[in-house]
Amino acid sequence: MTRPVVLITRPRVDAEALAEGVSKLGAEPLIVPMIEIAAATGAPPDFAGVQAVLLTSANGARALATHLVAHDPAYGLPVFCVGDATATAATVCGFANVNAAGGDIDALSGLVASRLDPAAGALFHVAGRHVAGDLGGRLQATGFAVRRSVLYEALAATELGEPLRQALSAGTVDLALFFSPRTTKTFATLVKAAGLASGVAAAVAVCLSEAVAVEAQALPWADCPVAAAPTQRALMSVAEKVIVARLGASG
Repeated sequence: MTRPVVLITRPRVDAEALAEGVSKLGAEPLIVPMIEIAAATGAPPDFAGVQAVLLTSANGARALATHLVAHDPAYGLPVFCVGDATATAATVCGFANVNAAGGDIDALSGLVASRLDPAAGALFHVAGRHVAGDLGGRLQATGFAVRRSVLYEALAATELGEPLRQALSAGTVDLALFFSPRTTKTFATLVKAAGLASGVAAAVAVCLSEAVAVEAQALPWADCPVAAAPTQRALMSVAEKVIVARLGASG
């Protein structure tokens, strides 16, 4: 039985955990990050007058932790995360009071508004240089003061790398996992520039959201299913169904 090949385009630190899950499902992970994370230069975080921390990615959780010393009081602040993967990363980093929203900034802003009082202090939003959506604007409209601190930047890949080029040339990629519009657009741009778009014609692009699927559809995938919710758990549920179907077809 041939193991389906699953392309994972997330930054390596996130991709490795996904690869374990893919392997347990009987598939072969192929990690080719389309984004890598680098620390951003700037002033250290200032938590004076802050009542809670907002995290819109696992990268933000890890970036913030690099600025904190052991037993830093900031670890005790309530942390509101966009989704389950970010909440898991925050917990691993040592934050004690972690709350997960439903996977997008609408859910996150709603959760914060329902749990916190604007008069109790500012919100500290850990962000990258490239931000999807306007979380700060949504919360400011409901009376919250939001401090946006850029602690990391996501650097887009500039090449596919030989292992992925070979897999696309041979048409051996069965499915790909896409978590962000920017990552997906980067992949599509590099694939088209390399003249390898036909290499995904028999593959499935599993997308975290409709916005991700829009970028994926720049390539001729066999299918572009969207997760039922914008969470890693929901995306992997779709991926599992595709993997099981491919395993059945090869058996």
